[in-house]
Amino acid sequence: MATPSKLYNFMGVRKLALAFSLILMLVSIGAIAVNGLKFGLDFTGGSLVEIGYETQADLEVVRDQLEGAGFENVVVQTFGSPRDVLIRLQADHDPALGDKVLNTLQAESEQTLELRRNEFVGSQVGEELREQGGLGMLLALFMIMVYLAFRFQLKFSLGAVLALVHDVIVVLGFFALLQVEFDLTVLAAVLAVIGYSLNDTIVVYDRIRENFRLMRKSDAIEVLNASLSQTLSRTLMTSITTLLVLIALFYFGGEMIHGFAMALLVGVVIGTYSSIYVAANALLVLKVTREDLLPPQKEDGEEAEELP
Repeated sequence: MATPSKLYNFMGVRKLALAFSLILMLVSIGAIAVNGLKFGLDFTGGSLVEIGYETQADLEVVRDQLEGAGFENVVVQTFGSPRDVLIRLQADHDPALGDKVLNTLQAESEQTLELRRNEFVGSQVGEELREQGGLGMLLALFMIMVYLAFRFQLKFSLGAVLALVHDVIVVLGFFALLQVEFDLTVLAAVLAVIGYSLNDTIVVYDRIRENFRLMRKSDAIEVLNASLSQTLSRTLMTSITTLLVLIALFYFGGEMIHGFAMALLVGVVIGTYSSIYVAANALLVLKVTREDLLPPQKEDGEEAEELP
């Protein structure tokens, strides 16, 4: 593999990048510890009511009407179309809650409203979803570590998992810091971030492994700079095209996927950064050498035994 026409000294600022990553991690962990995640109805339990309007509903007016009637912790968003309103309430189970919400809104509306759904999610179910989601994420990280250990080498595996843990903690810290609602769609986005970041890291690691074997007179820093420079255009093009789609989803996708798009936006940006300055930097910290990637040599006695 030829050296790229333009070589960037990525590892020249590796100490600054390491300090930046540590600050991000500390701020994120601090936000999670102090504020905690603002779990949505999927995890905490509560009631969900869907109301159908004849024309486009004003969500701010709907929210003010419900809060004025004494309903607390109300989340109002559109569902499918501007005429379908989804109302989330952290309230105890009440089969008549849907009718109460409908009557409250109908009393101050000139339209004919329709109650389409009245569901309740128990706290036990929400707790199980939270635990299973966390276990699923840990299992995914473990399986990724095992896969990379077989495909590359243990040090590469540790570096990739470290980058993924970095990405997950930063995304969770972002939601904890801004107190944005964390529900199942956001959890799905976090898992998608793991997949995106892993794919980018594998591309970089593949080139690093190849260059370690080809650039025999270069040290580890030179190999990493060459590998990152060679994959830079691919990394940027993938990230930019993905971000364009996510920005469109964030602004035009509606409130149902607002958190999902936000988590992916943060995850793609931080994942692109981590594949360069966390995953690659980790290899230097773990002191990866060319010998780590060479196949084990057979002893003279073993070779002799194979001769006919």
